[in-house]
Parts: sequence; structure tokens; C-alpha cells
Amino acid sequence: MKEYKPPQKSFLYYCGIVLLVMLLLNAFVFPQLFTARVEEVQYGEFLQMVDEGRVSQVEVDEHEIVFADTATPTGYYKTGRMEDPGLARQLYEAGITQYGTPIVQQVSPLASMLISWVLPLLLFMLLGRVLMSSLAKRAGGGAGNFMSFGKSNAKVYVQSTDGIRFADVAGEDEAKELLTEIVDFLHNPKKYAEIGARIPRGALLVGPPGTGKTLLAKAVAGEANVPFFSMSGSEFVEMFVGMGAAKVRDLFKQANEKAPCIVFIDEIDTIGKKRDGAGGIGGNDEREQTLNQLLTEMDGFDGTKGVILLAATNRPESLDPALLRPGRFDRRIPVELPDLQGREEILKVHAKKVKIGPNVEFGPIARAAAGASGAELANMINEAALRAVRDGRKAVTQNDLMESVEVVIAGYQKKNKILSNKEKLIVSYHEIGHALVAALQEGSAPVSKITIIPRTSGALGYTMQVEKEEQNLMSKAQIENKIATLTGGRVAEDLVFHSVTTGASNDIEQATKLARSMVTRFGMSDFGMMALETVSNAYLGGDASLACSPETAALVDKKVEEVIRTQYQKAEQLLAGHMRELHALAKHLYEHETITGEEFMQLMEHPPLLGEGAAE
Repeated sequence: MKEYKPPQKSFLYYCGIVLLVMLLLNAFVFPQLFTARVEEVQYGEFLQMVDEGRVSQVEVDEHEIVFADTATPTGYYKTGRMEDPGLARQLYEAGITQYGTPIVQQVSPLASMLISWVLPLLLFMLLGRVLMSSLAKRAGGGAGNFMSFGKSNAKVYVQSTDGIRFADVAGEDEAKELLTEIVDFLHNPKKYAEIGARIPRGALLVGPPGTGKTLLAKAVAGEANVPFFSMSGSEFVEMFVGMGAAKVRDLFKQANEKAPCIVFIDEIDTIGKKRDGAGGIGGNDEREQTLNQLLTEMDGFDGTKGVILLAATNRPESLDPALLRPGRFDRRIPVELPDLQGREEILKVHAKKVKIGPNVEFGPIARAAAGASGAELANMINEAALRAVRDGRKAVTQNDLMESVEVVIAGYQKKNKILSNKEKLIVSYHEIGHALVAALQEGSAPVSKITIIPRTSGALGYTMQVEKEEQNLMSKAQIENKIATLTGGRVAEDLVFHSVTTGASNDIEQATKLARSMVTRFGMSDFGMMALETVSNAYLGGDASLACSPETAALVDKKVEEVIRTQYQKAEQLLAGHMRELHALAKHLYEHETITGEEFMQLMEHPPLLGEGAAE
């Protein structure tokens, strides 16, 4: 979709034209209109005209003589003054008795100011206002000028043959299937009218950030080959009351004029939040007026014209119920994080834009990027291409892609972060503690990489585990194994150095979160199937809050502490029974800084390769 931008010149360009016109008028037109014309003649001709009785008035000053001709009352003449003693007598004989009074009427100072300043300024303002109004209409009410109040400022993407299509959107097959019906209606509206079916007036795209909601909306317009109006919810928010509602009216007016078309409002939760009834007392009256106008317009526009309203949000629970009822947003389309197959398809779509090596496999990359959104996967491809350029390669390799996954997950390698030998050894034992506990448990995800190279995210090292298959459910045993793996780093530090460090802060946070979810949300404790916690903003991190009495909250904390302590003790038993492997693997990691999952498993399966490593 190409954005339609009407051709327009700068506002300064038009101001310059108007100013130039005013200067020309003031220099050539106004003086001619308001000042008398005076023609210069010879002194002898003046005397001859006096003798012929053609002079009616005379003004004599120190340097020149100005006189009026009786034949032309509006015409004036002037000549130089000569030392002529007989001039006074000659004028008296001609009947001219007053010759010192000014005969050319000059413009008064007030009139001069009005002509020279006020009138040009008024004309300048009038022409400027007309030009501004014309520009506002041509630009569709562009932002940035005082004439744009009440305009929608919507970006209009015209129909284009090279726009975004459904083929450009991967990993969201269910969403595309639901939107295909809307495209078909725009192509064949009679087919639906004959049977009496009514296409949904609005479709709400719901999902986490980066899953492609905006991209899907553009793909619908691209498939239907109709104009596409795009506007963010924040653009409706104005300082002046009523401006947001005026923008809503203007948006739907433009849409009806260009029907059939697609109207897309991104982040609709900005103006569509639930009304709390506070009104102007402590509430945002302007936002509620904008929402009310949006509800009215959605009820009023004719769906048979082919005006389809799409909206996107990642906070559906905050929307007003009146906005979600049938007749407004009839269809709610989930745009969730892609599964394993979807991630692989997304990687392939974005990989078409870069040069990929012949032996690259996207399956392992998709498995390693579990939980990644479409935007993050696109970023991984770009990071891999940038890494290939930095290393002087002409194509992206498998290692580039795998490193890009780590960049998105843990950040870039922090090459200027130098650890002391003591810290490096502690980090080695910490990471091997994680990996060894994971390997010694049944059902844990296989270890794919262990490294002690610091990252820009703040991690001094990390252990990466990648599931062999996509998992949508986790059993109680799997969660407990994961908690035990998280505690393995702290356990290794305590067993070897008999002290603990701050390196386990993130492990403690994740373990506590999992243990608390087991107790309060998953029903995996003595409380049974009792919900003790409510989750809000599920698509934005899933903030949780306890929904129980203080006494029950104290019991919850006790249960969480018991779960973590039990798994800590399990990890301690596992590592205490495999101290030889712990020392040798930690020494190997200390020397090499990075161990792949295959190398780690080979060392585990062939103990002689470990040697007699011990703690230093």
C-alpha cells in the first residue's frame, strides 16, 4: 500500500506570493489612485497659459510654481520659479488674486497609514486565510496548522497493485481466514445481499504487540484493492473539548465519500476505554465525547456501501462494552503469538529479502525462538544479515541466525565487559549448575548452548534450553523441574564456594513467579482448584494481583516458599551426587567460554573426556 500524499507547496511559498503582490500594489497602484498627477512645463508656456486665461489656480513657493488648467480640472502642472517682478501683476490682470494656497490636496497622515499599512495587512490576512482553507481541504486536514481543527488527519493509502497481500503475512492462518470473508464481500457484495447476509461492520484484531495486527489490516485493503484509511487512537485525543469527536465525524465522512474502503484505527483502547461515569469531575470528558461520537458513527454508517472498520488493540479487557456489542465490532479476531510452524513460515517470508546461504535450516531457529512475535522474528533475520556484513560474508549462515536469536533474547555480546578470574570461575559453575540439573532430570528441555560471555542485557552468562517440540501445556512435574533448574546455579555456587552471589537474582525472580502461579492460578497445591489471583493485561506482561484475604495471602506465601525450597533441595542432591562432572564441565566452560548442546551431551555421556577437573 502506497500512502497517498496530495501534491502541495510550502505555506511559506504562498505567504511570499501574497507579500510580493502587496508590495507591488503599494508601490504602483495605490500611489496612482490616491495622489494627483502633476506634469512639468516650461516657464514661458506657463506665462502663455496665463495670458490665454487657461490658468485657474496658482501655488507659488520658493523653488517651483504649481498651477491648474481650466480645461482639465484634475490635471496639474508645475514649472521652475524665475525672478520675474511682473509675475504678480500679470496674475492679477488674469484674475488670479490668490496664489499662495496649496492646490494639490495631499493625503492625510491617517489616510496614508490606512492605505500603506492597514489595507495591505487586511488583504494579506484575507488571502492567507483563503489559501490556508484551500490547503486544509486539499490535504485532508493535515496536522500542524490552525485550520486543521476537526480534521481526522488520517493517512490514506491508495489502491495499489504492489501493496501488501495475505501472502506477505505468515503464521496467522486463522486470522487470515476470518478476514478473507471481508475481502470477498468487498469484491462480491451482491452475493451476500441476495441471501440477506450482512457483513460484519467492524472487526477487532486482538493480540500481543508485534504479532502483525496492523500488517493484517493493510493486507485486507491490499487484497480488496480499495482505499485504506489508517489512524491511531492517540490522534483523536485533543486539548480542546469536542475536537476528538469532530475528527471522528470527519473520518467517517471521508470514508463514505471513498466507499468501498477500509478504515483502520490502531490502538483503539486509547479512546475506547470503559466509561467510569465520572464525566467532567475527575474524568476525561473529551475522551468520553470522542467515544460517544465513535459509537454513534458506527451505528449510523451504511454497511452495504462497503465501509469496513478494522481496529487493533492489545488491551481488549479495557474496552467499553458498548463498543464490543454486535452491530459495532461484530467480529473479534485473535492474533496470537505464532506456533512452531508459524514461526518457521515467518522466518522464510522475511528471509526472502536477504541473501541466505544454501545450507540454512529455519526449523532449529524457529524452535530456539519459542514465544517470539512476528516483529521479533523479522528483527532476528535483520540481525543475522547485519552480522554477516560485519564478518564480511555475502550470505547469511546458520550461525548468523542462531546468534541473532541470542541477540534478541539476551542482547549483544558485551566485549568490553572483563570479568576477573574469580568471577569468571563462579559464573562457569553457576551456568554448569543450571545445565547439569536440567540434564539429570527427566522431561526437561535439552540444553542447546552454555556461555559465560556477558551480554548487554546484564547477564554474565546464560544456559539456553530448546524444546524438541512445541508445548502448549505444562504438567506439574515439568514446572517443578524448571524451578529446580533455575535453582541449580545458586546450588552450585553454595556447594563449591560455600557462599552465594547476586548472579542468581533473575533465577530467583523466575522461580518465584512459577511457584506462585502453581499455587494461585494453576491449582497445583493444597488449595486445589481455587483461583487466588487475577491477571490483567494478558497481552502486556500479564500483571497479576491476589484476590484473597490477608490470612490466605500469608498461606500462599508459605506454600510458594515450600515449593521453591523443595526444588532447591532436589537440585542440591543431584549436584552433590555428580560433583566430578560439575568440576570438570565448569573447568571446560571456563577455558572455552562457550559449549554447544551437542558438546555438553558428549561430555556427559563419555565421562573419560572430562578428565579430573576440580575447582580452583
